[in-house]
Amino acid sequence: MNSANRGYKEDHTVMEPVNSLPEMTLDDLPESLREAAGKLGWTSLMPVQAKAIPYIMAKRDLMIQSRTGSGKTGAFALPIVERIDPGLAECQALVLVPTRELAKQVAHEAEVLGSSKGIRTVPVYGGVGYGPQIEGFKKGAHIVVGTPGRVLDHLLKRSLSLDSLKILVFDEADRMLSMGFYPDMKRVQRFLPAREINCYMFSATFPPHVMRLAGEFLRNPEILSLSHDQVHVVDTEHVFYVVPAMEKDRCLVRIIEIENPASAIIFTNTKAMAHYVAVVLRRFGYDADELSSDLSQSARENVLARVRKGALRFLVATDVAARGIDIPDLSHVILYEPPEDPEAYIHRAGRTGRAGASGEAISLVAGIEQTELQRIAKRFKIDVQERPLPSDEDVEGIVSERVIALLEAKLRSKDSLQTERMRRFIPLARSLGQCEDEWEVIAMLLDDFYQESLYGSVGPVEASAPSAPARSYGGDRTGNKPEKRKRQGSRRRRG
Repeated sequence: MNSANRGYKEDHTVMEPVNSLPEMTLDDLPESLREAAGKLGWTSLMPVQAKAIPYIMAKRDLMIQSRTGSGKTGAFALPIVERIDPGLAECQALVLVPTRELAKQVAHEAEVLGSSKGIRTVPVYGGVGYGPQIEGFKKGAHIVVGTPGRVLDHLLKRSLSLDSLKILVFDEADRMLSMGFYPDMKRVQRFLPAREINCYMFSATFPPHVMRLAGEFLRNPEILSLSHDQVHVVDTEHVFYVVPAMEKDRCLVRIIEIENPASAIIFTNTKAMAHYVAVVLRRFGYDADELSSDLSQSARENVLARVRKGALRFLVATDVAARGIDIPDLSHVILYEPPEDPEAYIHRAGRTGRAGASGEAISLVAGIEQTELQRIAKRFKIDVQERPLPSDEDVEGIVSERVIALLEAKLRSKDSLQTERMRRFIPLARSLGQCEDEWEVIAMLLDDFYQESLYGSVGPVEASAPSAPARSYGGDRTGNKPEKRKRQGSRRRRG
């Protein structure tokens, strides 16, 4: 696929193919679908639905830029229901999603929309038994909505067949890739029919890795975006989180878990803060190191060598220390605190999204820092979008999804002898799960497995937790307040 060679009709809000199709209204739908939409409380079609449905009905492969809450589920569920043959009791549409919650949500909407036509939908995801899902397949599920890993499990077990598949949908493709589902998605591809099927991809943005995925699954895909001014193909996305000043370190950890950056530079304004943040990240098990002018030359060269090899995931640095450092394929820049010099924001953010790659510049702001960031954004005409700060529950949910996916993938890799050896621990596993006093043992094992799988380490690097620098923004390496500097004003010392 090369969208650059395709023609597009666009205005300030919409980008769609030149040979565009007219929008569809609720009145244009068949009566059965109008009644089903009424059960969901719909009084009209949302913009993404009105635009996308005609293309899906016309069997044209499509990439749709759509953010959460835009009505994207209805955009593909309605035309899927219309194209399903209720008399063929086999899977005709497969919707791949990143999480179990989304699988349940999409399956519910599809079930309601298809109920009047007798169309059956089965949600498929890990962390629960296979029985009810297999039973749903036996009853003749027309639509399967699931996470790539569990769908792959069923395909390998031959409890699910895609021989009659007509439609494949990737929902929130960017999130599926960030969850690490790409290998499973490619393995699912081997089970697709040799004949042509229609594929549709929904994604919040169109960075290169999503475009490449589209090229691997979709035939001559066309692009539909209802917010053309926010289409990100080779751009850097600028976002910020509002965080409590005294909890910025823990918020950083939660954001890293949700965002799951492949690599990042984390910028601080002082060398003391760079040290503190690096220690916190290492204590949480991340592959992180610091770079500041306090390091010896040998230590600095060691860090730089890891950077050049791409062997260091998180580099925490001050502006001065990071000068001249170039990290290839840097996916994220995180501004732990906004720079004192507005020009430094451009230099920091500019380290990601290079050479046709996509990138994100993420700012953590507390109190007056939000005003400082907005002033910088206004000065350089940057569209900085706020994201809701993830809660501990959000992190628990996303980590659980990843652990289940990783464990099931590891289980699939076991041969028959390894599986036989493993079964001797099933009684113990059952016993531990039933005893509340042993839950921490299970949690410890899961945490070690997660850290080892994602970060290559299981245990703290530092002997003790670090003390936060004064007001979480400055101070020496012990966390003590620095002595007042005579005749130096209030400017903080830079690294």
